[in-house]
Amino acid sequence: MLHGATPQPFQRRAQDALWRRILWVFPGILAVIFVLLVVVWAEFNQKNERTAFEQTLLADAASVEAQLVGRQDMERAKLREVARKLPDAVAGSSLNLAAMPDVVAGMDRLWNWLVWLDGNNRVVARAERKKPMEILASDDLHVQADGLAYHLVEPVLDAAGNPVGQLLARYAIGDLLRSTDLAWLNRRYEVSFVSELGEIIATTAIPGREPRGVMHERPLMAFKDASLRLTPYEAPVSWRESSSTVLLLLGMLMLGLGASHGLRKEMRQVSRAVTEAQTEAAWRQSMEDSALVGLRARDAHGRILYVNKTLCEMVGFAREELVGLMPPLPFWPTDTLHALLARNTNTLAGDAPSAGFETRWRHRDGHYLDVMIFESRLVNSEGVHIGWMGSIIDISERKRLEERDRQHTDTLAQHARLNDMGILASELAHELNQPLTTIVSYSAGLEIAMKRQPALDADLMVAIEEVNRHARKAGDIVNWIRKQTSRSAVDRENRDINGIVSEVLGSRMVQRQCAYVRLVTSLASGLPWVTVDTIGIEQVMTNLIRNAADALKMKTGEKTITLSTQLHRRRPDGEEEILVGVVDNGAGLQGRTIDVLCSAFYSTKQGGMGLGLGICRSIIEAHHGTFTAEEAQGGGAAFFFTLPTSALAFQAGDL
Repeated sequence: MLHGATPQPFQRRAQDALWRRILWVFPGILAVIFVLLVVVWAEFNQKNERTAFEQTLLADAASVEAQLVGRQDMERAKLREVARKLPDAVAGSSLNLAAMPDVVAGMDRLWNWLVWLDGNNRVVARAERKKPMEILASDDLHVQADGLAYHLVEPVLDAAGNPVGQLLARYAIGDLLRSTDLAWLNRRYEVSFVSELGEIIATTAIPGREPRGVMHERPLMAFKDASLRLTPYEAPVSWRESSSTVLLLLGMLMLGLGASHGLRKEMRQVSRAVTEAQTEAAWRQSMEDSALVGLRARDAHGRILYVNKTLCEMVGFAREELVGLMPPLPFWPTDTLHALLARNTNTLAGDAPSAGFETRWRHRDGHYLDVMIFESRLVNSEGVHIGWMGSIIDISERKRLEERDRQHTDTLAQHARLNDMGILASELAHELNQPLTTIVSYSAGLEIAMKRQPALDADLMVAIEEVNRHARKAGDIVNWIRKQTSRSAVDRENRDINGIVSEVLGSRMVQRQCAYVRLVTSLASGLPWVTVDTIGIEQVMTNLIRNAADALKMKTGEKTITLSTQLHRRRPDGEEEILVGVVDNGAGLQGRTIDVLCSAFYSTKQGGMGLGLGICRSIIEAHHGTFTAEEAQGGGAAFFFTLPTSALAFQAGDL
């Protein structure tokens, strides 16, 4: 079988949703999104680092300038202190400017030449540095323009505060740079002081160490013709220039794409496996559902794990209603519940017969069915016994066939007996005809003789007349039986159906049978006469009344039989017919139809032959009428038969 192929006659498996079919691309998409987010973050972080670096660079440059300005301010303050002391020094003794402690300290710090000018700009005194200045700053600073110098000027005031001259201190910019501690800055930048003409005044450039960052230059407020240039040794590196970062991102991207590829391959394998499993399950389910045998799986405690479609149809319950149930089960008959529970216990204990066993279940609609159950051990994939697997065969039809065969055999035997009885009845009718004729003759002669007597006994005459009437009636019945068992035509006569009903109700046998039942008549007047076999119709009505009386024997309370006649119009031809009904208030038909009730040898009475209603139906149909039965309103059974009113419906030879 090809992978993923769906065999006929099964329908193709429903297509998965689009998002399920493209689920495999999610790892790759997530990897791409992750890499993009990392790139965005790196760009943002790099921008922030660059901004922070530029701000740090500006702050460092400002710090250098502040340091230089602070040093100038300090030197100016020192020079101002010397200018304040000059008038006192002149007044006390002859002035030796170079010997003043403050001047000596200034020379040691920064000054290399100091001159005092009076109000007319004439030199009053001067002092010069005699030895080179001690370098206090880092040796990394290489001064290249020692001749470049700047001056500090402070006024000299007299005691009254009036200016009497000015004090000038000259210093070289190289000395100022050497005296400023820039070692902290040299580790980060190549520091250079550049003149207005672009010449380098001093620099911290180290041979063999090249700066990498972007140069930053700003003019120095302390020196109008000089600028500070900072070139960083280490600048923020872009993530694009970092091979490890790029390789990491590419690795993450390849990992995501590889995961998507692997997931797609795995999903295809899973899809093929699912399709194959569903195909196999569909084949198995189809075979199980098409099997005529019910299948049932139970665990070791008797809980139903699985049932197939045949078993569900067998008991009338859906699969969802049965799976998970524990005994007793809903299709077990209540009258055999204890026996079925005992049988279930034996089965779970492993005592189920290998040849199977018969039992009876009840369908959901109430009818019973006979089943044959075969139990076998249910094991899992590891061979462990986990329950029982049952195969259930519905043998109801087989048992019905067996019962029908038995009934057929009994029917054949009954027919044989009836055939013998028919022959015997024909012979008896022939033999009884002579004695009955004799009885009629003697009763007629006795009646004539009694009328000749002078003293007539009225009671005796009534008895003789009844004997004569019943003998004639018996003779008519015997002749009717002879004609039924022979090929001779049945005599028909025009009769009033209400008169026939009255004769039947006047029969002593009927009166004796219905002695404990209230007989109610509802006879329509003015009914047309019918051409009937009177004896046959009387037998039909007598049999229906007797059956109604038998049905009321077990009833408590009022027992009623109602006889009715009415004119009925036949459909669809619209011809008129007489409808005769016999209705009781007994137990009713109990779901039985007229075909069942009239079937040969079917009887609801113990000891009944099951021929009465069938004979009644054949008599009515011989009169071209209909014979029906239905449930009576208010309870009970209602039997009806119709008789045509037209004499043309009968022809000679009709039976």
